Amino acid sequence: MLHVAKKFDVAGRDERNRALGRAGEERVVAHERSALKMAGRDDLARKVRWISEEDGDGAGYDIASFTPDGQERLIEVKTTNGWERTPFYISRNELAVAEERRSEWCLFRLWNFSREPKAFELRPPLDAHVSLTATAFQASFH
Repeated sequence: MLHVAKKFDVAGRDERNRALGRAGEERVVAHERSALKMAGRDDLARKVRWISEEDGDGAGYDIASFTPDGQERLIEVKTTNGWERTPFYISRNELAVAEERRSEWCLFRLWNFSREPKAFELRPPLDAHVSLTATAFQASFH
């Protein structure tokens, strides 16, 4: 296997990915509030929280919402500009929360975002829908 070195702007790529992710989350927050209002649940629509924006990353999901019957809905948003099968990254923490809170947690997959956004949801266990591949390793001293 040939390893090719090339220069690229890692910081620029990360900033673009953060902006894309934030835009996707913002769209899903608006969608959740709108869907609840259309279901006659203005009370729940007002309680939808953008967790990653308000509290920061690390909760294992980005948005706390509800089903129209009042059940909690924990939404992790993954946004790409590619097609529906474009790979995305998911953290160990997000996978752990998906396992711990299977009935409430879902992954909201936004794709083709910059052109004509489309979406679908995945429910745990995620490995029933996608292949999970380790892309980084933590090295600790013996």
